[in-house]
Amino acid sequence: MFFDEAKIYVRSGDGGDGCIAFRREKFVPFGGPSGGNGGRGGDVYLVVDRNLNTLYHFKKQVHFKAGRGGRGGSKNQQGKDGADLSIPVPPGTVVYDAETGELLADLVEEGQRVLVAKGGRGGRGNAAFASPTYQAPHLAEHGEPGQERWLRLELKLIADVGIIGMPNAGKSTLLAAVSAARPKIADYPFTTLQPNLGVVTVDDYSTFVLADLPGLIEGASEGAGLGHQFLRHVERTRLLIHLLNGAAEDPLADYHVINRELALFSPQLAARPQIVVLNKMDLPDAQAWWPRVQEAMQARKVEAHAISAVTGQGVKALMRRTYELLRSLPPPEPVTRAPAIFRPAEREDAFTIEREADGWRVRGRRIERLAAMTPFVLPEAVARFQRQLRAMGIEAALEEAGVRPGDLVRIGDQELEWQG
Repeated sequence: MFFDEAKIYVRSGDGGDGCIAFRREKFVPFGGPSGGNGGRGGDVYLVVDRNLNTLYHFKKQVHFKAGRGGRGGSKNQQGKDGADLSIPVPPGTVVYDAETGELLADLVEEGQRVLVAKGGRGGRGNAAFASPTYQAPHLAEHGEPGQERWLRLELKLIADVGIIGMPNAGKSTLLAAVSAARPKIADYPFTTLQPNLGVVTVDDYSTFVLADLPGLIEGASEGAGLGHQFLRHVERTRLLIHLLNGAAEDPLADYHVINRELALFSPQLAARPQIVVLNKMDLPDAQAWWPRVQEAMQARKVEAHAISAVTGQGVKALMRRTYELLRSLPPPEPVTRAPAIFRPAEREDAFTIEREADGWRVRGRRIERLAAMTPFVLPEAVARFQRQLRAMGIEAALEEAGVRPGDLVRIGDQELEWQG
């Protein structure tokens, strides 16, 4: 079964907690703070693996999580960094944020990788808070929580040439005749419900990749039939073989239907170079249609060929001509590397305050991170957090909004009682 769509959950590792420790050595009666910082959490990456050609492995595993950072130790020992996680994907994978629909990456080259969840930084140990006026801090931070998100993956096949045409035009038969691919073949529409790839060898040494794509019908640009699932795979190809069914009622009408659907889906796709090929020349109907197809294509200045994929008539000449056209086309555009996915907010200290039924909610990137990293069981940590609220203007904003002593204030996962 061919899987070209998947939805997965990724979570980077939490940072390790910082340590509270003091030097306890002989002849050092008043040793200073020596608590080390926690290690950073592991990152999550998607990495292109050319040995994969579908997204089937995501059917068996949906959740992925990187390693957590280690806790800091005494004697200023840094916690161990969490293990990064690399998730293999096939070439041609397009990555979207499942919640926002934002395009995050287009992965096509072997070894190409993109960061999709950045690990949390390690919490600082008490040695990091020491100063000339604060020589024995009993204060450390929790590690920063890792980032989590759902991703939607789409696979667009990477092939040089795509065979397009109405259902039952003979696309699978042609692919089987010119390559080692063995797609399902039968005499009824929609035999091909999934794309098939084959490598075509021309003159014993030259090769190109040919894709047999599911049949296209009227209304496909709006999702009818196999719709967008078909059209997505055509986008990668540099050249199209437009296969016409010589035994159809009107092959030229089919030709116009398919080109119209391509144009509705993407003008760039409709402008892709085409070779029009009338198939099934072993049948009398196809032989009768061939002069009319030739005349129509000459008027459009489109190259036309006649073949029989079953008997092999004209097939070798078609493949040789296809290879010649590929060599004459400009090379594929260079891959645009995906930008960094996690972009900091324009103002990290920006925040909002909302009134809830039983309290208040403070939202903001920086303040929520501070709340998550503060160990509220330590009085010094609570005092430091209150100073940060005051410095960021959150305390004044809450009082202006009408907060009262005893009110519940939520920041991230923390629930705090306002003291006033």
